[in-house]
Amino acid sequence: MLNNTFALKGTFCYSKDPQNLIVRENAYLICKNGISEGIYDELPACFQGIPVIDHENKLIIPGLTDLHLHAPQYTFRGTGMDLELLDWLDTSAFPEEARYADLDYAQKAYQIFTEDLKRSPTTRACIFATLHPEATLLLMEQLENTGLKTMVGKVNMDRNAPSYLKEQDAVASATATRQWISDAADRHFENTFPILTPRFVPSCSDELLGFLSEIQQEFHLPVQSHLSENPGEIRWVKELCPDSLFYGDAYDRFNLFGKDQCPTIMAHCVYSTEEEIALIKKQGVYIAHCPQSNTNLSSGIAPAARYLREGLHIGLGTDISGGFSLSMLRAIADAIQVSKLRWRLIDPSLKALTLPEAFYMATIGGGSFFGKTGSFEKGYELDAVVLDDSSLPSPRPLPPLTRLERLIYLSDDRNIIQKFVCGNPIFSNTEDR
Repeated sequence: MLNNTFALKGTFCYSKDPQNLIVRENAYLICKNGISEGIYDELPACFQGIPVIDHENKLIIPGLTDLHLHAPQYTFRGTGMDLELLDWLDTSAFPEEARYADLDYAQKAYQIFTEDLKRSPTTRACIFATLHPEATLLLMEQLENTGLKTMVGKVNMDRNAPSYLKEQDAVASATATRQWISDAADRHFENTFPILTPRFVPSCSDELLGFLSEIQQEFHLPVQSHLSENPGEIRWVKELCPDSLFYGDAYDRFNLFGKDQCPTIMAHCVYSTEEEIALIKKQGVYIAHCPQSNTNLSSGIAPAARYLREGLHIGLGTDISGGFSLSMLRAIADAIQVSKLRWRLIDPSLKALTLPEAFYMATIGGGSFFGKTGSFEKGYELDAVVLDDSSLPSPRPLPPLTRLERLIYLSDDRNIIQKFVCGNPIFSNTEDR
C-alpha cells in the first residue's frame, strides 16, 4: 500500500505540542505514499474515489515510539523485581543474555519478542540486543519482517562483566562491531538499522569508547546507552572515571553524547546534575524516560516534567525487562503516576505530567528521533494505531479524550485492531468486530 493513496476514517487523537491533544471526530486522514496529507472533515474533491478504511466509532492515534528496551531480556520479564539495578544485572540480565550465544535459543526467544512487539501499540523502537553479532543480525532480520521501524544495537562490553558475557578486549569488541555493521549493510534492510550501543560506562573501557567514537564518525551512526540511573552506578562511574566532571561527561569526552553528527539516546537520567542537564540540552541528547523500570529496580523518579517543560528532547521507554510491560500505553500511564509521586513526595514545585504531555512524549517526543513521525499533521510519516474500546463499556456516552484515557489505563493488545507504519498495514484484527 506504500505507493497508494488511501484514507482512514475514524476519530483521531494526536499532538501538535506538549500542551494540546487534538481531537478530530468522524474525520478522514489521507495517506499518500506513506505520508500524511492531513485530516479533513470530508474527503476533498481531489481525493474522491480513493480507498477508505472505515473505522467508525474507533479511536486512531499516532504510532508510539519506544526509545529504550532490551530484546533479549523479554524472556524473563516480570521476574527479579525485588532487586536493585546492579544486583539485578548480575542475577537476571547477564545470565540470560549469555544464552544468546546459542542461535537456536536466540531464534526462539526473539521470535516471541518480535511477534509481541508487532501486535503492541509500538510502531518504532530503539533496541538493545546482546554482544553476540550473529544473534543481533538474527534479531534485525526478524524485526525487518514485522514492518516496524527499529534501530538495533550490538552491545559493547569489555570490562566489569562476568567472563561468560564479556568481550576479550577493546580491539575485539570494536572489530566485531565493524563486522556487524558491514554484515547488516549487506542485508539491505529497509526497516531496521544499526545503532552503536556501549552498554554503559562501567562495562566499556576508555579504549573501547575511543574505538566506538572512531566508528561513529566513520559510519555516522546514532548512539544509545544508559545515564545516571542508580546512585550506586553513579558512584561506580566516578571511581572508574575520576577525571570526568559528571557521568555524561564520560561519554562526551569521546564525542558520544549528542551534537549534530551523533544523535544520542540516554536512558533514565534519574539523577542528572545541573551540569549534566545543561549539556544534554545543549547537545540535543534524547532522554528515554523509563518510569516502570525505575520503579521496579528501586532507581527513583526522574524529573521528566522538568525535562519536557525546559525544552529537552524526551520520550518514553518500556526498558524491558526492568519494565515488565511491552505496552507503550502503559508507559504513558506509568509516567503520569510516578510524576505525581515525585510532586507529592520529592518536589512540590514540579507539577505532575498531564495526559497531553505524557501522550506527546510517547508520540512526537520519542518519534522525532526517527525524523518527522508521531503526529497526523501534514508531512508526517503516517504511523497509526486503531483502538477499539468496545470491551470497556460505559453506561453513558464518553467524549474521545475520556475514551483515550481509559484505553491508556485499561487496554491490552486485544484493543488494538489495526496498525500502520509509513502507511503500510502491519496487521489487522478486524474480523468479527
